[in-house]
Amino acid sequence: MRLIPLLLGVMLGLPLSALAQDRPGILELPAFPGLSERAKAEAARMLTRNLPRAFALAPTGQFAWQSGGAEGEAEQRALEACGRGGATCRIIARDLAVVAPERASAPAPAPSGLAISSMNHETVPDPRFLWWGPQRAAGVLVYAHGRAPRGGDSRGGQPQSWTRHFNNAGFDVWRFDRHPNVDEAQRAAGWLKADLQELRRRGYRMVVLAGQSRGGWNTLMALDTPGLAEAHIAIAPAAHGFEGGPSHGRQLDDLRQIVAAAAGAPRARLAVANFRDDPFDAQPDARAVLFNELGARAAGFIFLDRPEGLPGHGAGASNAFADRYGACLLRLATANPPPRNC
Repeated sequence: MRLIPLLLGVMLGLPLSALAQDRPGILELPAFPGLSERAKAEAARMLTRNLPRAFALAPTGQFAWQSGGAEGEAEQRALEACGRGGATCRIIARDLAVVAPERASAPAPAPSGLAISSMNHETVPDPRFLWWGPQRAAGVLVYAHGRAPRGGDSRGGQPQSWTRHFNNAGFDVWRFDRHPNVDEAQRAAGWLKADLQELRRRGYRMVVLAGQSRGGWNTLMALDTPGLAEAHIAIAPAAHGFEGGPSHGRQLDDLRQIVAAAAGAPRARLAVANFRDDPFDAQPDARAVLFNELGARAAGFIFLDRPEGLPGHGAGASNAFADRYGACLLRLATANPPPRNC
């Protein structure tokens, strides 16, 4: 685990000392004393899960970890699973911190006052992720949420768990949140582009733009502007409602406009994930043709076209998606040369 951000830092021209010092203790969880090889592997796996999460360990080496649910549920479930058979277990890691007294370590949060905001939107560091800071980070990943149905508010939602691979490798993770009453695609694209330029001005050496659904559509729209991001990752991109809705028929025409607009921009790396049985995508074959056309102009391209076992519009939010593709998406953004498939 330690080598990943160090090697990434060398590739991006960061001094080794900047990445080696003040490394968050939670990333050293697989090296915690008393863990078996299997437990070490499971500790590393837990680090790719969203919060809440907890790891329990017994003096005998018995262990269990859990993630998700309401506050406190992961910890309780981890203790119960670890204690089966009468073992006495304790929580050694919770969320972003190692809480075992002999190795207690809590990461420093992002400083206050960093948000880039207007009356209707905010781009802000997500406090549920490790904070590295612009001068020490390998880069920044900006995650754009989708639009909730019936005017629901998606602001504050935790970015999908595959982004943990970036965070653990030294990327800060910021959210691009928009007020649902004014979250129109073109307007949001304007805010997003300006905010990415501001993050670059603040010192981030590498910018990765990612999003799901409408956030994924905005991620594709941003391909038209030079220098915004080195990599764009669009998960189930959509902006035209359900199949049969009043605007759904414009989807392909608008996607063709995105392809045409990206033609003159410098080549960024691109990943697109398209899922089976997605009610926001009535024409997956036709979209696939356009995504491949867009990818042919990219500096690196991965198209996850209706992968088996991952159906539905929200498949990118699953742990199964993170396990299968998280590390590969990180390589797409950072490796030279980038992978051609996952």
